[in-house]
Amino acid sequence: MVKKKVQIYTTNVCPWCIKAKEFFKENKISYTEKNVQKDPKLADELLEKSGQMGVPVIVIDDKAIIGFNKERLKKVLGL
Repeated sequence: MVKKKVQIYTTNVCPWCIKAKEFFKENKISYTEKNVQKDPKLADELLEKSGQMGVPVIVIDDKAIIGFNKERLKKVLGL
């Protein structure tokens, strides 16, 4: 299995962010969380990568997935 770099942009109260992180844990996918609520500078990074300010945005390698889409995540991660 090819190891992919996974990052997720979140806020403290986003229910879809929580679902995405649970999905990663269930599938033993390591990820880096970037909380734009705790670090507002990350908002600029989020906007640059996705073109929007909504969360979650999940970046796998260089591919941004907007929102929590379990089927798309499985496909991109090769699950």
